[in-house]
Amino acid sequence: MGEIFLHNLRPDPGARRERKRVGRGEGSGLGKTAGRGHKGSNQRSGGRVSPRYEGGQMPLHMRLPKQRGPLAKTAMPIGPFRTYMTPVNLSRLAVFAAGEEVTPETLAEKGIIKKPTERVKILAVGELSQPLVIRAHGFSAAALAKIEAAGGRAEVIE
Repeated sequence: MGEIFLHNLRPDPGARRERKRVGRGEGSGLGKTAGRGHKGSNQRSGGRVSPRYEGGQMPLHMRLPKQRGPLAKTAMPIGPFRTYMTPVNLSRLAVFAAGEEVTPETLAEKGIIKKPTERVKILAVGELSQPLVIRAHGFSAAALAKIEAAGGRAEVIE
């Protein structure tokens, strides 16, 4: 073999295969039905078995149980006994004056949460500069530490 230059580079013999040209006459071996066989949806253009078809077996999406009841229509966590708390960061409580009482009702008035009936959990994201009396359904441990460090008080609502 001669020297290798850019102008005479070729792929190794057998490394590349010519593309299959179907429907180009009987002599090609891929004429007439073009390798698709006779009749049936796979023989027609656009005809293929759906990826979710399981050969007549009951499909997975029909085997799984349906969600029932009010939780099926909401974005709440799945499970009938799970309680959901709306998270509120300490940084959102900067709108309250020093010594003011923070409850789910006052949070709803200020537009921090949507409804005064929501269960609220206070999280420690951000800083608290003024002492506040905070009544909520839950507190993270770090949030409790920051509230007490600012001179405030945290009360858990049952």
